[in-house]
Amino acid sequence: MRFSSRLVLRASVLACMVGGAAQAQDVIRIGHVAATSGAIAHLGKDNENGARMAVDELNAKGVVIGGKRYRVELLAEDDAGDPKQGTTVAQKLVDAKVRGVIGHQNSGTTIPASKIYYDAGIPQISPAASNPKYTRQGFNTAFRNIANDEQLGAALARYAVQDGKAKQIAVIDDRTAYGKGLADEFVKNVKKSGAARIVAQQFTTDKATDFNAILTAIKATKPDLIFFGGMDAVAGPMLRQMKQLGMPVRFMGGDGMCSDSVPRLAGDGMADGQVICAEAGGVEPQQQKGLDDFRAAYRRRFGVEVMTYAPYAYDAMLAMVAAMQKAGSPDPAVYLPALAKGSYQGITGVVAFDARGDVKDGKLTLYTFKGGKRQRVAVIK
Repeated sequence: MRFSSRLVLRASVLACMVGGAAQAQDVIRIGHVAATSGAIAHLGKDNENGARMAVDELNAKGVVIGGKRYRVELLAEDDAGDPKQGTTVAQKLVDAKVRGVIGHQNSGTTIPASKIYYDAGIPQISPAASNPKYTRQGFNTAFRNIANDEQLGAALARYAVQDGKAKQIAVIDDRTAYGKGLADEFVKNVKKSGAARIVAQQFTTDKATDFNAILTAIKATKPDLIFFGGMDAVAGPMLRQMKQLGMPVRFMGGDGMCSDSVPRLAGDGMADGQVICAEAGGVEPQQQKGLDDFRAAYRRRFGVEVMTYAPYAYDAMLAMVAAMQKAGSPDPAVYLPALAKGSYQGITGVVAFDARGDVKDGKLTLYTFKGGKRQRVAVIK
């Protein structure tokens, strides 16, 4: 009896070990990459938090794919907004055998990393990179669920000229893939309108802190609007220095400077209504409750407000897993066609992609700032 009991016990232990190993194998690893260190770490962490909320929700509900239960594991990496580091962490995720990637955050890191994911056959959805080049490289693994810079630049130019009645426009960009790309699209569309003139074009970097020289040169051209292609970490100090130089000029930019951090970074350098910016996404009134619920849940989970693209990272993660479920497999080669041709109803709207990988029917949300708070102006296409 004692010997038999030992055999039963040993068999039970072995069964548990085998069961545990099988359970450990039933994990879907999905990468997330953003700049979670450096000047725009607050925006990168916002994206990561959105993806993490989706993973928590999926695991709480249970993920069943092809009749098999899985646990989703988020492998979060920091590219610091640096293209070289971006490709390094992309290769790290490929080596870790992730089944998909949400990210990267910046166009400058997303574009070079996308080649690595394409070569490995790993689908990638960026919830924040807006440079058109990203989805025009012929990579069938590259997707984004926000509007691109062509749409963003055209909408901002139209608003500046038609609604803002701007006639003399100065342009500054930070020479990054994002900042330059957005500024180029804005300039192209202003010129196309024929209703305003570009009176100056100046350049800075995404790490600059002193803008006196370029602002002084711009001041001499007497612009009634300054357009900036760059991020909030530069836009805020630039606004502060504009005030010091006696330049109460309207200031416009894209999603990179459209965060709640701008009033804090600008200090007393920003007047109510002076700044207009656009977020490369937007929800219709009927979807607002879902987004409001997400923001409340995010606040409870992380103790801070949503910055910009957390909802889009959240939707990107859920859309990717939904494609796996539809295809009946987490194998990238199997679920990639379902992702490319599928449609997922998210909190930010329908996530569906065109032949290039751009989101269909991309919307934009215009914002201004009053009393130190971001206020929505309109949702446009």
